[in-house]
Amino acid sequence: MTDDPLPRLRRICLALPHASERLSHGEPTWFYHDRTTFVTYAKSQPRRPAGLLVRGTAGSAGGARGVGAKRFFRPPYVGHRGWLGVYLDVPVHWSVVEGLVTDAYRVVSATR
Repeated sequence: MTDDPLPRLRRICLALPHASERLSHGEPTWFYHDRTTFVTYAKSQPRRPAGLLVRGTAGSAGGARGVGAKRFFRPPYVGHRGWLGVYLDVPVHWSVVEGLVTDAYRVVSATR
C-alpha cells in the first residue's frame, strides 16, 4: 500500500458531529463528546498490518466479516463486544469503511 490511510480516515471521523481525536494507547483514536471511543487506528508494525477498529454490535461485526474475511478481523480484547477490525494494508473500499465508521458513531451517540 502506498498511500497513508490515516488522513482519509481522519476526514471521515471528524466530519461527524461532536467527534474529536486524540491519542489513546499511542494510536489516533476518535471519540464522541471527548469520552466514548468509536474508532481506533492502528498503524502498521513489524508483525501487525495497518488497520482500524470500529465499535459496533455483535450483529454488525458478524455481517461485515461475511463480506470479506481477508478485509476484516476480530480484534483481541474487544472483538467479543462487537468491535470489528478492518485491514488497511489491502485495497480499501472506502465506502464500506465510511459506513462502518458511521455505524460505530451511531452506536455510541445513541447511548448519550
